[in-house]
Amino acid sequence: MNSILSSSAFSRRRFFQRLGGGFGAVALEGMLRQEAQAMSRAPVDPLAPFGPRVPDFLPRAKSVIFLFMVGGPSPVDTFDYKPALRKLHGQPLPDSIRKSLDAGKYANVTHGCKNELLGSPYGWKQHGQSGMWVSDLFPHLAEQVDELCFIHSMQSDSNNHAPSSYQLHTGDIRAGKASLGSWTTYGLGTLNQDLPGYVVLYDAGPLGGAANYSNGFLPAAYQATRLRDQGTPVMDLLPPEEFAPGQRDSLDLLRTLNLEHRRSRAGLTELDARIASYELAWRMQSAALEAGGLEKEPEGVRRDYGLEHQDERTRNFGRKCLLARRLVERGVRFVQVYDMPDKDGWDAHAQLTENHTPRARWTDQPAAALVKDLKQSGLLDETLVVWAGEFGRTPLMQGDSGRNHNSAGFTIWMAGGGVKAGRRIGMTDEVGYEAVERPIPVHDLHATILHALGLDHSTLFFDSNGRQERLTGVAGQAAVVPEVFA
Repeated sequence: MNSILSSSAFSRRRFFQRLGGGFGAVALEGMLRQEAQAMSRAPVDPLAPFGPRVPDFLPRAKSVIFLFMVGGPSPVDTFDYKPALRKLHGQPLPDSIRKSLDAGKYANVTHGCKNELLGSPYGWKQHGQSGMWVSDLFPHLAEQVDELCFIHSMQSDSNNHAPSSYQLHTGDIRAGKASLGSWTTYGLGTLNQDLPGYVVLYDAGPLGGAANYSNGFLPAAYQATRLRDQGTPVMDLLPPEEFAPGQRDSLDLLRTLNLEHRRSRAGLTELDARIASYELAWRMQSAALEAGGLEKEPEGVRRDYGLEHQDERTRNFGRKCLLARRLVERGVRFVQVYDMPDKDGWDAHAQLTENHTPRARWTDQPAAALVKDLKQSGLLDETLVVWAGEFGRTPLMQGDSGRNHNSAGFTIWMAGGGVKAGRRIGMTDEVGYEAVERPIPVHDLHATILHALGLDHSTLFFDSNGRQERLTGVAGQAAVVPEVFA
């Protein structure tokens, strides 16, 4: 080596230039391979944006139902059993855990709390052949634990509602990015051209508003469509009776005029989306009404979902879950269901039991019925169900027996779509504060969901203002969680 470096042919400077050039070539090759894979995707027809497209590899799931628990449910009171927390109730946070938190980026998750641990007020039992621990808050979901895969080590980058919610939806704590549902329909299209590819179902909506389910920089056609679980699924879907006979002729004329207007305005995605939306609205007039016909379901199914429950809010969430099943059954690619019936959500800064007990009652039976129903119909094999909030809550007490936000370690679960059932992934510390085993960032969760759908997250990008935008951020910074499927 010394003789080579000292020779006239190979000076030290030239050696490192060539060495650096070799690394650059390797990087360039990887970039070109990614670009070639992305370019191999069938181009999107802007006037038929939801045409089904070939995935990158054999998918495990065809559709996603995302159940979003707005406000941040507490893992240590729901699915992350911590007997040490109950034993240490009323005592200060152990120094070892506080030092670990203070040494990292989650030092702020103890702010606003008393230095007093709050043991879970709920009873806990093991359930199913897998022996999963579930609190008494979820007796119905406890019966389905052998179908669930729990991730106990999720972490997000913000301890505030809207930014963390944006991240769970779009991969970024800032508003304005494209949502998971939009990316999914952009990458795969949908299987039913008479219904939207991406549907949201809610009452009050998520914290942070429509930016959670926005198409962002993606073409306008990939924005979510809100459907209602009662009455006509879409407001003003049907024309007045006196205009109905001539509606098709009117739409044909409007399409002709719009296409002529479009000729000199290529690339105007809002115009393309408007033209496509008129046609979709026409087709939806029968398809959406049929999909929304919950009264056609057998009485036993309606009862399982809680549609006859004495609590109106349980009935509300039950209708949304049942409609979600009917939508994916009819080829809708992505359905986002929010449990938010009011402005508070699971945000239990005080009186934990007064907040969590009713919200569990509103969501437990419908969510369990969804998993059970999909399993019995065979749809669970091709439908990925995700249950998550934007973050968890602290084991330290806040206010009067409440818990503050906690992004350092929280729990979600997944079911169906090739997910390994009856599994636990990751772990938080002894009191449930911080992920200490297999921490999983949001980008990895998104990469895993896309992988289940047959999409390579690294090659699914959209050029926006000279930048390749991805759901999972800069290339190479996210990875699929293989334990979910193994």
